[in-house]
Amino acid sequence: MVQLSVSPPQTQETAPLKDWLQSIVQRIINGDRLNKTEALNLTQIEGKDNILLLCEAADQIRQACCGNVVDLCSIINVKSGNCSENCRFCSQSVHHQGEDSPIYGLKSSEEILAQAIAAEAAGAKRFCLVSQGRGPKYSSPKSGEFEQILETVRQITTQTNIKPCCALGEVTPEQAKALKDAGVTRYNHNLEASENFYSDIVTTHSWRDRVETIKNLKSAGIQACTGGIMGMGETWEDRVDLALSLRELGVESVPINLLNPRQGTPLGHLPKLDVFDALKAIAIFRFILPEQILRYAGGREAVMGELQSLGLKAGINAMLIGHYLTTLGQPPEQDHAMLESLGLQGGEAPIPGEYKT
Repeated sequence: MVQLSVSPPQTQETAPLKDWLQSIVQRIINGDRLNKTEALNLTQIEGKDNILLLCEAADQIRQACCGNVVDLCSIINVKSGNCSENCRFCSQSVHHQGEDSPIYGLKSSEEILAQAIAAEAAGAKRFCLVSQGRGPKYSSPKSGEFEQILETVRQITTQTNIKPCCALGEVTPEQAKALKDAGVTRYNHNLEASENFYSDIVTTHSWRDRVETIKNLKSAGIQACTGGIMGMGETWEDRVDLALSLRELGVESVPINLLNPRQGTPLGHLPKLDVFDALKAIAIFRFILPEQILRYAGGREAVMGELQSLGLKAGINAMLIGHYLTTLGQPPEQDHAMLESLGLQGGEAPIPGEYKT
């Protein structure tokens, strides 16, 4: 691996910092990749003006490696609440059911299909079926829920042009193949945090459990939509470690969630992430993952507010449109208007290695 640099200019004056960043940008575009030390150097950049320079540089990488198409997807919570896992950020956990968190069993195929049709009409290119729980790997064969989801996926593929995705938790190699055969081409399974920080967030399953499922999915030919959450108390090193792990796993799509603290959860007391810390994290992820689809996910409206568009000029090239699992999103029309104002086009972004200038 080529060494890109030693450290940012100590003065962080605009001209030296900009030149330093430009040298890194060009090398990344030419195929070099950051190692951990080099990535950590970027975390030393402080101050709003300097962070905006970092974002500008990340946007250059996005344009060169991914183009101007912003990947649009929508999600549906097909089963909510009473989850067996104790993820400290989540209001669906039976260990700490959050305030105003809905509880219901698996939705019918008809209801899910109707929402897929609505998502397609709103401009989404993918539609993800999200369920609580550790995953089908641990479900009773008698439940029949996994088979019902497979049938729903098949209906979506035959009755719409939207691409169905799933986020059901851990799956076996055989279940991954069944999902692939049903028509699932991408599966969301977030690592959430670095391996080092993971036990601070959840103890009912391990980081390695998550990695195993990602490998099962990729072995079955399903793209991995795998990212994490910023703002849970992790360090900058944790954020860098997460991005490097995602690169090592070869995931195609990376959701970047910004913690929107939910009342009743163990992380409900945390302050929302600072907007410029969020932008800095997004930009550093783009430096580490130049070709991946970086997706604005949960929390973007709550954390970024009127500055959401800055994320789309800091390396983001995908976003969820519509509502989230337990919180509301802004109207899709507003998202489309934001993209148009930035000269970006909603659609389906290229996966790593696919974009040609």
